Amino acid sequence: MSCNEVAKSGEPLVELRGISMLYSGKTQTDALSDVNLEIDRGEFVCALGPSGCGKSTMLGIIAGLLKPTGGEVLMDGKPITGVDSTRAVMFQTPTLYPWLTAYDNVAFGPKMRGLPKDEVKRATEKYLELVGLSEFAESYPYELSGGMKQRAALARVLVNEPKMILMDEPLGALDALTRANMQELIRKMWLETRSTIFFITHDVDEALCLATKAVVMSSRPGRIVMEKEIGFTYSSDEDVRYSPDYIALRKEILSKIDVA
Repeated sequence: MSCNEVAKSGEPLVELRGISMLYSGKTQTDALSDVNLEIDRGEFVCALGPSGCGKSTMLGIIAGLLKPTGGEVLMDGKPITGVDSTRAVMFQTPTLYPWLTAYDNVAFGPKMRGLPKDEVKRATEKYLELVGLSEFAESYPYELSGGMKQRAALARVLVNEPKMILMDEPLGALDALTRANMQELIRKMWLETRSTIFFITHDVDEALCLATKAVVMSSRPGRIVMEKEIGFTYSSDEDVRYSPDYIALRKEILSKIDVA
């Protein structure tokens, strides 16, 4: 598949219909206004936009952590009314249990779901290998680098095999080299598992190299001002960033963010 081809299932997994979000306190804040978005099964959607535009609010609503003040959000055609195991969230700071090894952190979810011991072991080893942490299985979080902690956090999300993975700037705190390595890991993971991913980032290049669809949001109150299907993630050519198509799309997205 070429970098300009995008695989779409045509089956919406998640639908946001007329979503608005008003935060009430000493002052009222319009976070989102009339947001409409369909996320197909197997899509890798990256959300971009200026700080404070409501990207994290939208993620929280999809996750079931927040209830919108207007509109509805559906998964498999049914309203999302709260948190459940079909959607997993990964944040910028790895949320690992410090008293558990990498292996036990990853195994925690399957154990809590009551899976048989052999299934827990098989699944845990599978995803530790997928993220390249097999030899660090018995290491504790304090013994792992920042990138390793994020790898462990990713494995802990994947092992539960959710229908959708929600990532809120998961690579934002990493150094440039570690971030590039994690981007490649996430790209390969998505190509292998074809999970449905909603990924927040401020980095246009990160979005272009990972996403099958980029969504650009306006300044508060957040609205979607651009949706663009892309497919550079399918390319193994490291020079794809220098291609005319890539450069043109990068400029188009940046222009939308600048005026958003």
